[in-house]
Amino acid sequence: MTDISPLASPFPVLPDIGGVTRRVARAGYKNWGRCDLTYVELAEGTTVAGVTTKNVCCSTEVEICRDGIAGGKARALVVNAGNANAFTGYRGREAVEQIMSQVAAHLGCAPQEVFVSSTGVIGVPLPKDKARDGLSAAFEAEPCSWQAAAETIGTTDTFAKGATASAMIGGTKVSLSGIIKGSGMIAPDMATMLGYIFTDAAIAPALLQQMLDEANVRSFSCITVDGDTSTSDTVLVFATGAAGNTMLTSMDSPGADAFQAALTDICTQLAQLVVKDGEGAQKFIEIDVTGAAGDESARRIGLSIANSPLVKTAIAGEDANWGRVVMAVGKAGEPADRDKLAISFGTTKVAANGFPVEGYDEAPVAAHLKGQHIRIGVDLGLGSGRATVWTCDLTHGYISINADYRS
Repeated sequence: MTDISPLASPFPVLPDIGGVTRRVARAGYKNWGRCDLTYVELAEGTTVAGVTTKNVCCSTEVEICRDGIAGGKARALVVNAGNANAFTGYRGREAVEQIMSQVAAHLGCAPQEVFVSSTGVIGVPLPKDKARDGLSAAFEAEPCSWQAAAETIGTTDTFAKGATASAMIGGTKVSLSGIIKGSGMIAPDMATMLGYIFTDAAIAPALLQQMLDEANVRSFSCITVDGDTSTSDTVLVFATGAAGNTMLTSMDSPGADAFQAALTDICTQLAQLVVKDGEGAQKFIEIDVTGAAGDESARRIGLSIANSPLVKTAIAGEDANWGRVVMAVGKAGEPADRDKLAISFGTTKVAANGFPVEGYDEAPVAAHLKGQHIRIGVDLGLGSGRATVWTCDLTHGYISINADYRS
């Protein structure tokens, strides 16, 4: 990984999770000198939940993954980097089924308990010989670190991304460790974004799914880099039960609220890391929308602002062009009143009640926009709806990365 994003964070220390063993290998899906296959073994009894892309041209991996999520059980995860295996017809499906069968035979489990994700170039079938040989190498590899696993699943990522959280369930501490990849084609509608969270908590699959759905709404579905929703986006949560807590079966179970908070926390951390590695990004942008007709309305307005090339390029140029924010609010298709709208940059209100704030001091605004963490506040003055959305600026670096992506 070169040309590391200026917004990059050092890879954190993540606790090992009981019942989770990570290995990496080189399958050679792309002409790069690093590992490109991550293989994770999961203890018997592991439950799983997931959210996947709403892109209707999704990959075979996503379609099969949905069936596995419905089953609620998991024994292994395989992630291929460099080839998305999307839009590849029956040949792509055969490759995924081969991977599932090979792992199932190795572990003695059902193929439906093997989850497969692929990321990279669209339209090229995953080579079955490389997949087979890569997995054989992974089976024999030594267990690896979280960081190695995170680096292996990346494509245009400039730094490895990981996060951790914890919670108390009764008198038992449970831990969560997660890795994620994503840099471009990021506008999750649900997450190329692939995220995997592992916990030693014991949680029934139906409740785990409910919790992830709730966490997703406040995290992965509140980020965007370029407005494009990938064919392969997937976020999975695996719960091994190794901590030994009394199994959580409903939100009324003691400790369920604490685990929900921890899951939302780690999802938010991971989502923000993706934005901080946005292709060509120089600035991390937080958009706080308040006073909307409802929370979902606020989220849609926030995403309208975050996806506006005019807003994103203005931030790249350190220009407090609040008129572009007004434009983005108005085009969102949500309730808004021009004459009640208020806009701020940082802590400085620049417009209110349909007018610029008379005599506002531009100096703190200019100073704020020179920083790396930019905050835009929008108050619609209509109701109690609120949401926070995260994005990055749009620079020439984005064009440079994507103009020759396949080469």
